[in-house]
Amino acid sequence: MNTSFSDRDEEQAPRGNAPSASDNAAVRRRRVRSYVLRQGRFSPAQQRAHERLLPRFGIPFAHAPVDFAATFGRTAPRILEIGSGMGETTAAIARARPECDFLAVEVHGPGVGSLLRRIEGQGMGNLRVVQHDAVEVVAHMIPHGALDAIHVFFPDPWPKKRHHKRRLLQTPFVHELALRLKPGGRLHVATDWVDYAAAMLATLAAEPLLENTVEGYAQRPAYRPETKFERRGQALGHVVRDLVFRRR
Repeated sequence: MNTSFSDRDEEQAPRGNAPSASDNAAVRRRRVRSYVLRQGRFSPAQQRAHERLLPRFGIPFAHAPVDFAATFGRTAPRILEIGSGMGETTAAIARARPECDFLAVEVHGPGVGSLLRRIEGQGMGNLRVVQHDAVEVVAHMIPHGALDAIHVFFPDPWPKKRHHKRRLLQTPFVHELALRLKPGGRLHVATDWVDYAAAMLATLAAEPLLENTVEGYAQRPAYRPETKFERRGQALGHVVRDLVFRRR
């Protein structure tokens, strides 16, 4: 999910008195997040959907594993979608693969509201949403070996070098994702930023639990429709790259 940002989004120390040693320690312990939370404005329809449907189709964040069988009322292949954005692509994939159960994770309220509308309007029983930070959802709610696939499509590229620390797909998180996959499960990522693609390829290739399904970049699998970010990037001359790795 690509989002815009500015230099003002950098964390800054409070003005006034110099920070104490304990303040500095707290800053060092704070995890650098891969997103800046801009809720933006809900449309009236998104707001109504968020209020009415989140209790029905949402899963509250908790420090406890998701009970997939109880949530979906069946045992089926499980796919985690990180950064579902406004939900268009997530809903399309879930609708085309009714034999699989999908858990979408998104932090932005309007996007969650939009996806909830799609779930109800299209009568999809195989898609649920967690509105929370994906790193914490993976750490606390997804058991090891629980997933058949993980999708991360067009995460924020944070193109400026000083922002690269914010990029989601870095070594520690990639390892955590690999642990959540079943043997043979797939991690599928896509980006239209060439340097991020190269960095992700190197990071994924260096993870001992993963192996590339092809040499280098993969062709776009048929199940992934073109996204609005993909079309936007292509209009700007960007080349979209897919990476599909398998849990050893």
